[in-house]
Amino acid sequence: MAEQKLGFVGVGRMGGRMAHRLIDAGYALTVFDTSDEAVRPLMAKGAQRADSPAAVASAAEIVLASLPTPPIVQAVALGPKGIIEGTRVKIFIDVSTTGSTYAKRVAEGLAAKGIVGVDGPVSGGIAGAERGTVAVMLSCDDATFATVKPVMEVIGKVFHVGKRPGQGQTMKLMNNLLSATAMAITSEAVVMGVKAGLDPKQIIDVINAGSGRNSASQDKFPRCVLPRTFDFGFAIGLLNKDVRLCMEEAEALGVPMVVGSAVRQLLSIATASEGADADMTELVKSVEKWAGVRVGA
Repeated sequence: MAEQKLGFVGVGRMGGRMAHRLIDAGYALTVFDTSDEAVRPLMAKGAQRADSPAAVASAAEIVLASLPTPPIVQAVALGPKGIIEGTRVKIFIDVSTTGSTYAKRVAEGLAAKGIVGVDGPVSGGIAGAERGTVAVMLSCDDATFATVKPVMEVIGKVFHVGKRPGQGQTMKLMNNLLSATAMAITSEAVVMGVKAGLDPKQIIDVINAGSGRNSASQDKFPRCVLPRTFDFGFAIGLLNKDVRLCMEEAEALGVPMVVGSAVRQLLSIATASEGADADMTELVKSVEKWAGVRVGA
């Protein structure tokens, strides 16, 4: 393990924290990112910087990627100077959230060059990436899973959720739909309570002592909304993208998403109102504006 060479493309807020954990675990790491600022602290720890994804894939047999959008993932994997042009890579693990369509497309493209494409999206946010506690949802054959499991266990808790390309992405989209739904409905409920004259902190305490508790009431509201810090660390535009991908996949599977569609609509409104780079916890601001009240400090 100590001398095994890995590659990492996209070492920003999530990827950078995973890359630091891999270096700390003793892996030799070659990295690529368009941001000098993102790469610099990893180089200080001994990482080698490459000038393209292809160069990363020529330095390591296993390459991970953490990137913001499906088209960027496809370009990095299959485009000019992409992973597909690497001379050493055997396994490409995408920890981004792209949806199953792109995961299948990437896996099929890489397979033509004898490279195994693995979708392994993660959930748990920046704090989880830093602590190594994210849920890692891997979709690949048994032999590939056995090879990559020790690497991915450095990053978080590993689940072998499927053997077909795209199944890890499906699991991640389901998870993010639930996360978005919890944030949306908790925002509406708490704003309603505040408008009725209830104390917001007590609202959250009561919800968390009862059957309404959820990830937003237990974590996001006490930590980010009540103190008005809005610093959970995941952009509302990205969450909107994830829920859109989930809706598209559900439609393709013939699964009704009545509640999910309403959540998507509220997310779209909040993204337009607060800006795509706003924190996902700022979704509550859109509800506050409609109601004419303010939650928290």
